[in-house]
Amino acid sequence: MFKKLKTKISVFIIIVIGYFLISTVIGNDKFYYLKSLLNDEKKELIKKYIFPYKIISRKLLSQKEQTISQQNQKISQQNQKISQQEQTIYKLGLNLELQINKKASEIVTDKTIVKLSNGKTLKKYQLTSGFYTGIYIVYPGSGYVDFYENNIIVLSSRGVLAYKKNIEDTKENFNQIKNNINEFIDIKQFEKENWFSLKDLYISNNKIFISYTEEIKEDCWNTSVIYGNINYENILFKKLFSPKECVHSINNIDKEFSAHASGGKIISFNNNSILLSIGDYLNRYLAQDIKSINGKIIKVNIDNGNYEVISMGHRNPQGLYFDKENNLILATEHGPQGGDEVNLIEVNKLNEKKVQNYGWPISSYGEHYGGKHEGNKKRYEKYPLYKSHVEYGFIEPLKSFVPSIAISKIVKIGPKKYVLGSMRDKSLYFFELNEQKQIFNLERVEVFERVRDLRLNNNHLYLFLEDTASIGLINLN
Repeated sequence: MFKKLKTKISVFIIIVIGYFLISTVIGNDKFYYLKSLLNDEKKELIKKYIFPYKIISRKLLSQKEQTISQQNQKISQQNQKISQQEQTIYKLGLNLELQINKKASEIVTDKTIVKLSNGKTLKKYQLTSGFYTGIYIVYPGSGYVDFYENNIIVLSSRGVLAYKKNIEDTKENFNQIKNNINEFIDIKQFEKENWFSLKDLYISNNKIFISYTEEIKEDCWNTSVIYGNINYENILFKKLFSPKECVHSINNIDKEFSAHASGGKIISFNNNSILLSIGDYLNRYLAQDIKSINGKIIKVNIDNGNYEVISMGHRNPQGLYFDKENNLILATEHGPQGGDEVNLIEVNKLNEKKVQNYGWPISSYGEHYGGKHEGNKKRYEKYPLYKSHVEYGFIEPLKSFVPSIAISKIVKIGPKKYVLGSMRDKSLYFFELNEQKQIFNLERVEVFERVRDLRLNNNHLYLFLEDTASIGLINLN
């Protein structure tokens, strides 16, 4: 009896050992010689009768992969339908907006009130006509605001230009100002992509400046500026600055392109010059090429259009403010995936031979979209995005936002107090600078819409809110 039991146990142990040994042999390349002794038919018989779980697992995996593939295909088809619908809406809105521009009809506003977390009240005046196409979101429209003789001036991203004496008077409509903006950028460019648009509005010394994405050559783009003498009847714009170089939307070194990264912010620097920010259009290497204007902030002479580079190593500066009192320039800049920045440019260093360099795309606290996966390997080899600026000879940002807030305009509201807008985060950020030029007392106030533009006038903060195409008003008193 004992011998029979011992024999059964021995057979069982041999079967178990054999089971795992053959399993290893079948599934491991180290035993290639042993596996070569078995033809395909014998291997399949072993798998079928001794290791059926492998075939079952393979079938289950195949079914799972097939299900995922089908789901991805459905998602792709749905996204394609959504994209087609968005394009239809965009083109309808674009044609309507350009018609409103030609007819020069009045623009109506509708008022709502929102209470904010800092105790302030946001009054919103929605532009219910004339603003139908956005730069990032398809509908409604994007725009910019400024002031002339205490009248508020508003500009759509497609060229609708209008004014109003008192934004709070809902009985008064915006009156359009005739213009020739669409001689410089029109439906031919707008229809190619909604990111081809007007980029900023700035008024100074009886002149009005507008930046835009110019098609320098067929499908080759850069950021340009037109200007004219301001009046309320008809403004005839002419080119102030138009670069010779351009970034091709298809035929470029990295095979990447985005006119969202075009910059375009304008501020006054002195009586005969403005500052203009220009993005890299996703051609990152240009930001470190001193011979290129892309990824730079430049000073443009308003008498002859000549320019000089004042800072470099930028990705997409979306806000500029020249603080004359404190002799500094603040620039807000979109990072990649994370790493939006507030940068300080020292005015007293502008005349030095070395241009102030802010590190992009060598240094950034953000990541390439998708992060460090195999598909981004070459991108990181070329553009490493080191998590330090100063260690690589660059200037550190005053503040880096990780994750990104889609940073936008910045304005000064007090002796050393400032506020900046955000689009993705749909908030305002109030802060101060100390004697060491460091940010403190940073306060986030949600406004529940994308903030495309900001202006301060008579201690009232004006916002262009692009989720509803509204002008927001906050009394800071």
